Amino acid sequence: MSPLNITRRDAATGPVLHVAGELDYEQATALRQQVGRLELSPGQCLVIDLSGLSFCDSSGITALLAARHHAHAAGADIVLSAVPSNTLRVLGIVGLDQVFTIRDAGADG
Repeated sequence: MSPLNITRRDAATGPVLHVAGELDYEQATALRQQVGRLELSPGQCLVIDLSGLSFCDSSGITALLAARHHAHAAGADIVLSAVPSNTLRVLGIVGLDQVFTIRDAGADG
């Protein structure tokens, strides 16, 4: 198991969280807490950069959905950036590729 590492930077459009490691049952709470501490404003866009993600289970998907809820509750948007192919496949299977805005790497503002 590799620990989850979440780093934050601010872009012109809003915060960017870079997630690296395994987003699983034991680590998903860390992402939920980090996102929960974000003060988003209407019109901002939260970008979650998953380029460093090595694994994501259903708990990780649930944490991403919670991040979406948090952003939308603040009137902000959310984008998943650089989603690894294995995670993108799972998102597609369950239809969440139609729920999230997904962008390639480098498109995170």
